[in-house]
Amino acid sequence: MTDETILANARLILPAGEITGSLRMRGGAITDIAEGTTVPAGAVDCGGDYVAPGLIELHTDNLERHMRPRPSADWPHAAAIVAHDAELAATGITTVFDAIRVGSIEGREAFGWRRYARALADEVLAMRAAGALKISHHLHLRAEICSETLPEELADFGPEDRVGILSLMDHTPGQRQFADIRQYETYMRGKHGMSEDAFEAHVAGRKALGERVREPHEAAAVAAAQRYGATLASHDDTTPGHVARSARHGVALAEFPTTLAAAQACRAEGIAVMMGAPNLVRGSSHSGNVAALDLADHGLLDILSSDYVPSALLYGAVKLGRLWGSMPEAMATVSAAPATAAGLLDRGRLADGMRADVVRFGLMDEVPLLRGVWSHGVRVA
Repeated sequence: MTDETILANARLILPAGEITGSLRMRGGAITDIAEGTTVPAGAVDCGGDYVAPGLIELHTDNLERHMRPRPSADWPHAAAIVAHDAELAATGITTVFDAIRVGSIEGREAFGWRRYARALADEVLAMRAAGALKISHHLHLRAEICSETLPEELADFGPEDRVGILSLMDHTPGQRQFADIRQYETYMRGKHGMSEDAFEAHVAGRKALGERVREPHEAAAVAAAQRYGATLASHDDTTPGHVARSARHGVALAEFPTTLAAAQACRAEGIAVMMGAPNLVRGSSHSGNVAALDLADHGLLDILSSDYVPSALLYGAVKLGRLWGSMPEAMATVSAAPATAAGLLDRGRLADGMRADVVRFGLMDEVPLLRGVWSHGVRVA
């Protein structure tokens, strides 16, 4: 018996390009890469399928979706975590930064704003330590700046939690992602069944709260990221002014800039630009913001995120590969680039000594057909 796996006769997506060859995994690491079509005894004949690094997801709402499958329906957290983990493994994601909201609004439970971050993080970390999860899980704290409880919730976390990413979120109606208040109305009334009067009261309350807490809460979140040793991310930057503010805070990653001007400003500041794979697959933003394809055409797209559709990550990378005429360049947006942005230097590339997080897939036109996923050398899908 051996823990060795050899994937042979495959199209290997390597940092420097694409070759036909074989990849050997042993002890949780990639131990050899060889060129050629030979299929050694005991190896898996991939028949020309692609073999690429496991996908790395930096921002996904998927865990929260499993926790609350309907706006008023809670699901047991342990079961939600297991289901989320299995779903991501089945889509080729081998490393995930689980997005957990910090910052609540008291009395607004009906709109999903109750406090939950510390308890959920404890459950994720305990399940990770017990070896109960298929893939590698890390924490991503989404700091809702315009909330009532952000500073105290941030104080619940420390360096020992190894928070990987902290993102600065400001979902106040009338700006950033929801600059078009009618788009926001469609979203909120459709999701929560709000009346027109309830929606107007909600908007007024959120705007007043933002005016009161935005500055001190943003400063608290930036300080918390420094205390944790986490990568600092911005969210929904819309103007060059937003980006300049992000740069002053030390932001390294821009999640979903909403305009071409903001993405261009990020590039000028050396801030990596991440866009949603669903946006790219659909050809447009569901909120009416800049299309990921437009940023890709302008050479301003560095990282893809599955956001709210886990299977979109590999699908989006394949579409990007067709657009750019380079599968290695496109696959880097879901492997090497997010690994670098998050400071994970042991994964994201097929190379000797790297962590054996690997996916095998074929194509039907541009739709990926996933045929195998290995996390730390263990097959998980």
